[in-house]
Amino acid sequence: MRCVIARFPFELTKNGVLETMKGVKPEPVTGESVVIGRREYPAKQVGAVITRQDRRDFTAHEVVRAMTRLGFTCRTHSAASPAIAVDPVQRASALLDTPTAV
Repeated sequence: MRCVIARFPFELTKNGVLETMKGVKPEPVTGESVVIGRREYPAKQVGAVITRQDRRDFTAHEVVRAMTRLGFTCRTHSAASPAIAVDPVQRASALLDTPTAV
């Protein structure tokens, strides 16, 4: 399938992406990611490996759009935010592992 990443056309196939990413160790995921096989890769890492371009030349969204069209599962990881609002003193106390002063 023809995909455009960083203004350059690429002929990508699902099997081709699987072969290219075989043996590539995933980096820690912080933003958008692509699940390839049983591994989850950052979208920028996938784009850099399959296009051989510098990561600054394309966006993660371009890679996610192309990988979604090929049938891969893509995810967006939001910044870790606390589920419950915690008082700043309680948070600092928890970080220091000390009981809170009342």
